[in-house]
Amino acid sequence: MNALQHLNALADQRKAERSPNFPAKLIPKSKYNDRDANGLTTAIIACIELHGGYAVRINTQGQYNEKLGRWTKSQTRKGTADVHAVLNGQHLSIEVKVSKDRLSDDQRKTAYLVEKAGGRYYVARDFEAFWQWFTAQFLIKSSAYSSCA
Repeated sequence: MNALQHLNALADQRKAERSPNFPAKLIPKSKYNDRDANGLTTAIIACIELHGGYAVRINTQGQYNEKLGRWTKSQTRKGTADVHAVLNGQHLSIEVKVSKDRLSDDQRKTAYLVEKAGGRYYVARDFEAFWQWFTAQFLIKSSAYSSCA
């Protein structure tokens, strides 16, 4: 079973636990994927939350203002990671990069600052690699790993 299959199975298990009186065969199956940045980001957030953490997607792009007829700059600091999370009291900043996308200088600086402050920074290119990092860092010694493996 690959990492996405593990994630989908765990998500389905949690859905069934939340609705014990609902027929399991009628509960929609989870369909997480990592085909694009949006899918990978969604899968990462779900994985962290399913393991007891808090995770949120950070919108780092500006917004189009129809009244002004132009884009307004984001108030988010340049280089901020796509996902901010907390798991077991540990801050995680996760930058999602797919295809040939690479870190900018601002993102490299942010990675340094996060790690200097005691947090963890990870560049996710696919869910399988993220899962390997995640389990090695957070789940190997916990019972949560055995419930998903």
